[in-house]
Amino acid sequence: MADVLPPAVEETTSKLSELLKHPDDLDKLLTLRSDFTRKKTVIDSQLKHSLSDQLAITQSGMTSIADGQKLVNAIREEMYKIDRLCAEAQGMIAEFPEINKMSVMQRNFAAVENMRNAVETFAEKLAELEDLLREDDEDLENQPNLLAIHEGLTSLRDVRDQAMDQVTSGTGEGESGLELIENLPLGGQETLREMFGKLDEVVSWFDEHVGQACINIIPHIQAGNNGLVVRLALVIEEEEKKDRQVKALQDAQREFQDVALRFKSINVGQRELRGYKKKFFLAIEASAQAQFETVSQAFAEDPDRLEKSCRWFFNDLNTVKLGLTDLVPKKWKIFTSYTIIYHKLMHDFLIARLDDKDITPVHMLAILNWVAKYYSKLARLGLANPETVLTPHVIDERESELVREYRNLITKAVEEWMDRMARTDRLAFTERRENSLDQDADGHLHTKSLGDMWTMLREQLLVAEASGRQDVVEGVVDAMYRALKARQQMWESLVDAEAKKIESLASDPSQLEGVSSLQEWLAAIANDQITNIDDNPDTNSTSFLTRFKRDYEPLVTPAYTSTSGIEHDSLTNGYVDLSTHCMHLFARILFATDFRTVTADFFTAAWWSGKPVSQITVTFEDYLSGENNYTEVLHPSLRDILVEELAEALLVRYLEGVRNKSVRFRRQDPFTDKIKEDIQTVFAFFAQFPGAFELVKEKWRVVQHFVELLECDKSQIVPAFERFKVGYWDVQIGWVEAVLRTRDDFERGMVGSVKSAAAGLEVERGMETVMGKVR
Repeated sequence: MADVLPPAVEETTSKLSELLKHPDDLDKLLTLRSDFTRKKTVIDSQLKHSLSDQLAITQSGMTSIADGQKLVNAIREEMYKIDRLCAEAQGMIAEFPEINKMSVMQRNFAAVENMRNAVETFAEKLAELEDLLREDDEDLENQPNLLAIHEGLTSLRDVRDQAMDQVTSGTGEGESGLELIENLPLGGQETLREMFGKLDEVVSWFDEHVGQACINIIPHIQAGNNGLVVRLALVIEEEEKKDRQVKALQDAQREFQDVALRFKSINVGQRELRGYKKKFFLAIEASAQAQFETVSQAFAEDPDRLEKSCRWFFNDLNTVKLGLTDLVPKKWKIFTSYTIIYHKLMHDFLIARLDDKDITPVHMLAILNWVAKYYSKLARLGLANPETVLTPHVIDERESELVREYRNLITKAVEEWMDRMARTDRLAFTERRENSLDQDADGHLHTKSLGDMWTMLREQLLVAEASGRQDVVEGVVDAMYRALKARQQMWESLVDAEAKKIESLASDPSQLEGVSSLQEWLAAIANDQITNIDDNPDTNSTSFLTRFKRDYEPLVTPAYTSTSGIEHDSLTNGYVDLSTHCMHLFARILFATDFRTVTADFFTAAWWSGKPVSQITVTFEDYLSGENNYTEVLHPSLRDILVEELAEALLVRYLEGVRNKSVRFRRQDPFTDKIKEDIQTVFAFFAQFPGAFELVKEKWRVVQHFVELLECDKSQIVPAFERFKVGYWDVQIGWVEAVLRTRDDFERGMVGSVKSAAAGLEVERGMETVMGKVR
């Protein structure tokens, strides 16, 4: 096996093969080499410069990391030195233990004294705060005591934290804080705990006020209660500052546990993170979430109310932008924070609706149309590039998926309708059900599903139009064109199969049933095709297909209009071809059933003694203007086509008559006059149809070449064939041979010379002629 080239080498080889396709391209090698060398020099220079920059950045980062590590190590060494100095100082002073003990006792007594004073006034201060809270209960719109209550509660909570810290950390002989607190006249430790528990109740009461203000902050701004908003912001800012301090101490305690054990200042005590800032944003989210419950109900009842039910969303953000940004600290970036929270809620709301398995197309469409409006409204609020700034996308960038799903719902409905109609039409056609065809006001036959089909397509196009999206309409129109083409193919396969079935049974007349009803169906199907495309300027009538195109063109892009024109023309041509094909089968079935025995007489003894062509034209008369007049149930534009198909079918069978048994043309017989008599009979009949007569005469001119092959001298057969071949390029050699064999002077050399002439003769191929159908 050959070695497999590496991908890079293979890619290079491929590029070289593209550059050097022709031998002349080798002259370009010097130019290409110079060009590639220049490009390589530029790229190498760029890479060198970029590498130098990256090395400088990396070196700078490593230097910064090393300096930081040195600084941390230096701080640690200094702290260890201080610790050693303290330990050494204790050894240098002989009375240090007694001095340290007296110092601790003094600090403890001072701490207990301070705690005693704080605890003695604790209940009184707590009662004052309760009174202030009651006052604010009466005026929740302003809460004038909010700052005073917060300051008082902060002081009492600090007292509680210090007391609990002393209770839990007191050890040794001098750590007598707990005993002193328990001996207070308050009633012991249980009473102290009850008092601290009451503090928790008051704190909860205060937090309810804060939470109420947070939830209603938008209404407060709209009502002009700016004072309350400012007081609320001050409370939250103060709590956030203390939370940052506690968080920093906790982090330091975790990072330097060995040092923290020796330094009391690093001890964080009993205080915990209170998270007022986080609770503030949670309250905002809860308030907005409650609003979305109303939106959800309104949207479920009427999808068109989505925009109206979401007005509060943008009103709130506008209120924050205009009224709240100046009332809170700038570092909060309150408008951005609000936008992020609201956007997440909008995203969760829409995704929940989209993931609902019972979502309807109308609701899906409403969400799809809402996305563009949503981002447009955010942009009008001053948010630059909201689609890229806000993450995630409000519907997770599922627009294309939604468009596809919504479009599929419509196209699925179209396909289901067309399938149902196809099944009904197929059964009605194959079973020849009675009353399965309609007649219009002019008496023309039609299938019953024709009007229903176009009505359904128009309704589904209206559904697509309601989406307001060109891509949806375009996809639906594509599906409709496919469905219409599939219907054409269905009818073509059905009529072909039925025609073959009739022809296969033609030898046994007892098996032929429903031939007349099949002919009626062929007329109805052909009429349907013409009605689909029949535009009559004289009567200002517009065809189904033209109205269909006129309906969808304003709803799609100009580019689609251009490309769909190809589909439209193809469909139109298909309708014309199918209607003509039905008339062709009409004539074919007629010859397979009514004229099977008559055409077998052509050029035989019965032909000499009788008038088979005249018999056929008499039957034609019956079908075209007699008792079984089919022209009355055919569309006017199909009548001439039927006449032409009958004339052509007769011509084909007439020429194929040379293959009948016992056909022999003798030189002394007046076969030329007999053939001329047949042609005169044909022309006499078809002259009553002036719209088709000229074409009929033109097609029957081929008989002249047929006669020439029969009557010419043996030496002139090849020139006669050549003239025939030039005029009718698709004449079959097998048929020519059959004609020559009917001559009484036939010799095998005639066929050989004709075949040799055909092999060396070059003729211009054009459209199929009637001889292409003669076998």
